[in-house]
Amino acid sequence: MAETITIDIPHKLTREDARKRIESGFGRVRNDAVGGFVKFEDTWSGDRLDFRAGMMGQSVVGRLDVLDDHVHLEVDLPGFLAAIAGKVKGVIQREGTLLLEKK
Repeated sequence: MAETITIDIPHKLTREDARKRIESGFGRVRNDAVGGFVKFEDTWSGDRLDFRAGMMGQSVVGRLDVLDDHVHLEVDLPGFLAAIAGKVKGVIQREGTLLLEKK
């Protein structure tokens, strides 16, 4: 059965800087996905990112909102990934935190 995971990642950046880092991170994911079997689409509308990744007839769909002090992310996992939702959430939380750390 499908499952939606929700993640909030705090940051101490400006909203603009947080968005730039996320754009860069998703750009790397998109470039990596294009060369493989994963079809990746993402669209920004203001500070909201809608994205979809598909492979072998399965899709991961998500929404990301860049806010003043955190990033809010919701990801809809298909059944085969829902079984490992906790691990997926942990990886996203860890990688997102690294991406948004103030440097």
